[in-house]
Amino acid sequence: MHDSNEPRPHTGRRRNEAARRAILDAALELLADADGAPVSVETIARAAGVGKQTLYRWWPSKGAVLLDALTDRAAQEVPAPDTGSLREDLRALAVATFEASGRPPSGPALRTLVREAARDAHLADLMRTFTQARRDDVRAVLERGRERGELAADRDLDLLVDQFYGFFWYRFLLGHAPLDARTAVRFADDLLR
Repeated sequence: MHDSNEPRPHTGRRRNEAARRAILDAALELLADADGAPVSVETIARAAGVGKQTLYRWWPSKGAVLLDALTDRAAQEVPAPDTGSLREDLRALAVATFEASGRPPSGPALRTLVREAARDAHLADLMRTFTQARRDDVRAVLERGRERGELAADRDLDLLVDQFYGFFWYRFLLGHAPLDARTAVRFADDLLR
């Protein structure tokens, strides 16, 4: 028999992390499967098996949940590399970015968000915040490379970041050509010429 003075084996912190993970995963899956239907706090909570109040305890709005879900997944799927080589870091970042965009739920969720952001100012703000974080990762790789002398001091980093994501978004949204690892490596090498 368990002594009532002993701590319970399941801590609130562990339960909270499991609930947070379930909410983020549910939000991303719902966004990926939305097909134009709105994703609400209620549907996220139901899919995650928690109450609405649990979501509102950690996030002020549906948009904040979706942003956290996208950012969290991006951090898992596209970690910011720092190998000591600009070429290898940019290749790794391009490969991870391109490949993640082809996997569910990330790719479909991102497509839904882009489509919905065209009609919803709050989601458009969310999209800008998300894309700025992704841009910052590419810029950090380029800045480290410049500090090590691997990139000319007069190269415009913002223009390089625009080229990186301009290429990505063009192919991602139009789907006219692949976003695969081979393309990513060739593209990263071309960008550094």
